[in-house]
Amino acid sequence: MKKITFLDYYQNKVHLAFENVPFSNNPGHVWVVCRYKGQWLLTHHPRRGLEFPGGKVEPGESAEDAAIREVWEETGGKVGYIVQLGQYKVYGKAETVVKNIYYADIKEMEPKDDYMETKGPVLIQTLPHNIKYNNSYSFIMKDEVLPHTLSYLEKKDITKKA
Repeated sequence: MKKITFLDYYQNKVHLAFENVPFSNNPGHVWVVCRYKGQWLLTHHPRRGLEFPGGKVEPGESAEDAAIREVWEETGGKVGYIVQLGQYKVYGKAETVVKNIYYADIKEMEPKDDYMETKGPVLIQTLPHNIKYNNSYSFIMKDEVLPHTLSYLEKKDITKKA
């Protein structure tokens, strides 16, 4: 297993690997990098800012089902294609968290009255190069998971396969 290690935005140690289950068969969280009609689909969290959809895996739910549900809840996006890219483990001060990383191609968007804990979908053509210093974006977008994931997507040409 090729593991990438770095410190996140809050200086927690993170292990990242682009494999199915390098750290846990039952991850507690998911993070979904989404595209809709050639644009990146993010959600606007009122406290954290812009980020890709994600959240906790509910009891009895598979991680993939959680990913599909979180995209729907936070953006109104209906997943047409989804693939697991990898997993990362954050050694936080209070707890250790394992998240599956997915890529999803969204087949359609549906307006909703309630986007759960977010302000709903945000479509952007290009992610900024200086995202780490952009206050509009969530801390979740500011560590090494995002650039490594985007590089992996490009290397494996995954967005073209959707």
